[in-house]
Formats: sequence, structure tokens, C-alpha cells
Amino acid sequence: MNSTLIAFIRKELVQTLRDKKMRALVFVVPVVQMAVFGLALSTEIRNIKLASFVPPGDYAAGRLSEKFMASGWFKPVSFVRGEDPYELIASGRADAVLIPPPEGLERAGERGRGGIQLLVDASNATKARAVENYAKIITAAAYSEKGGAAAPPLKISVRVLYNPAMESAMFLVPGVMSMIVCLITIILTAMSLTREREMGTFETIISAPLEDGEILLGKTIPYIILGLVETGLVITAGFLLFGVPVRGPLWQLALSSLIFVITTVSVGTLISTISRNQQQAMLGGFLFLFPSVLMSGIMFPVENMPGVFIAAAYLDPLMYFVRLLRNIMLKGGNTAVFWQNTGVMALMAAAAGGLAFKRFRQTLN
Repeated sequence: MNSTLIAFIRKELVQTLRDKKMRALVFVVPVVQMAVFGLALSTEIRNIKLASFVPPGDYAAGRLSEKFMASGWFKPVSFVRGEDPYELIASGRADAVLIPPPEGLERAGERGRGGIQLLVDASNATKARAVENYAKIITAAAYSEKGGAAAPPLKISVRVLYNPAMESAMFLVPGVMSMIVCLITIILTAMSLTREREMGTFETIISAPLEDGEILLGKTIPYIILGLVETGLVITAGFLLFGVPVRGPLWQLALSSLIFVITTVSVGTLISTISRNQQQAMLGGFLFLFPSVLMSGIMFPVENMPGVFIAAAYLDPLMYFVRLLRNIMLKGGNTAVFWQNTGVMALMAAAAGGLAFKRFRQTLN
């Protein structure tokens, strides 16, 4: 091989790996991500939140409810007697609700009306199908043990809420919308300051008669506007191309989108203040985005992860926006869900914005 070419290749490798941050991004981060995601992510549906509306005297329904909980697929949800089962699902406190007949399961079976209703939240179509299959398996096993018959005398009436056809697009499209907005806002913002440094125009900006905060606002507000425009585009595309409805109030959709975009722009600005060039900024953006997407609940249920990874997922702003979009678009915008998730995102926006401003001032100095 040509000695000049060998020297050129050596120079490129040395130049790329000279920086400690680049070495960590290239060699350490992939190993850590493989270890984390291999342990944390699972397509198996577990920890399904089940509310069982079994009255105290209905022993047959109580035994069936115990079978559900003992299966390892479901976990109980505490609620106050008399609560609306539909509200439990709308608020996200329950994924499914078991409702026995008013006269009791045993007596209804003796009269030939042995049926029990299962309400299922199908905003996640994959989880809804798993819940229905699990319920049929558990019921068949419980009643074959009791009567020795191959087919159980009990019929489960499954009522699917919010996505009757159980179309995967209804569940996936809001998640993909969130991911697109997060990707564009973080990458564009992360590269903004580093691009100014590489082009040599950063000194011109800081020499302008502006306060530090005004310079930072001037660099971030355009990307907030672009992020909001992008949000409107992807929501419109989701409605026109995939038929994903918007059942909740538009003001909830607008306010949650604004807070989420401010959060992601703040994160992108923070990344840009840490990075020295556009290459580092882009890699830093993807370093944040990759785990953020995988741990947001877009593709893999957050509830399936080990406890330490669930705690990490609660630091992910994308998870809250995905929950908000699905709740507003598919469930009509439950008030408690909206304010809880929007409030957490607002705190994240304030924290990320404060850190970005502090780092930006240090950069100027």
C-alpha cells in the first residue's frame, strides 16, 4: 500500500481519537448501551395493571381474580369501591378491569349466564391482545381444574376501549410522531452553537450589544418555532395518512407540545455547549436519543423493565410526551394524566434550560 496513503489513514485515526470524549463515544458507550438494553428491554408483556371489581361475597370471582394475580402476568391495582372502571382505564391507572355479574359469578353460572366482563385498554394494541389471550388461558385453566371439563362454562366478554379494531398504527403513530419531533429539535439545536464556532461567526455574535440571556434566546427560540411547526405537521400527517384521531382538546395538545419542544431544545442547547465541534454535537445528540427512544415506551413497555431502568425511564422527557399524545389523541385527554405529565415535563424544561444557560455563560467567559 502507498506509504502516503498509510500516513493519511494514520493521521485521520489519530485526529479522530485524540479527544477523550470521542474515544468514550466510540468505544465505551456502545458496550454500555448493549449491556443496558439487553437487560432492560423485553417484548414479553408483564406487570399488566388489573383492577378486579369483585364484591366481598363472590367467592368464585375472587378465586378467579387470585388466579389472574398468581399468573405472573398481572399486578393488582388499588381503587376505592364505587369508582368508575372506565375512569381507571382512561387515567392509565389500570390496563384492564375485571367485572363479575351483579348476582355473583357462581350463581350466574348456575343459571346458565356465567359470564364475566373484561375491559381492556387497547390504546396499546399489542398489550391488549396479550391481555385477552392471558385472560382466556387463565380462565380455561381455572375452570378445567374445577370441573374437569376441557372447555370452561364461563364466557369472558372482552370489551376493547379506545381502539376497537386493535390497529397497531393507532398505538405506534403517536410514538413515532414524538420521536420525529425529538430527533429534529435536539439534533438541530445541538449543532447550532458548534456550527457558529466552526464557521468563525461565534465571536461576532458575542460581540453584539446583547445580554447573555438574549443571545441564548436568539439561538433557541427559532428552533422552538420550528419544533412546533414540525409537531403540527406530524399530527396532521398522522390524521390524514393513518386516521389517528385527536379526541382531546386542542389546547392540551398545543400546551404539551410547547413544553416538550422547549425541553428538547434546552437539552440540545446543553449538548451544544459541551461539544467542541459539529461531529461531537451530532454524536452527543444520538447518544441522548437512542436510549431516550428505547426507554420511552414507544416500542417496548416501560413496565417490563427492571426497577433501576424504570427509574431511569422516568427521567426521559420523551416518555411523558408519548403518554400525553396517546392519551389526548386516543382517550380524549384525561385531566389528571395531562397535568401530571405536563408538570413533570415543565420541571425538566426548567432544569435543562437552567443548566444550558449556566454552561452557555461559561462558554462565553
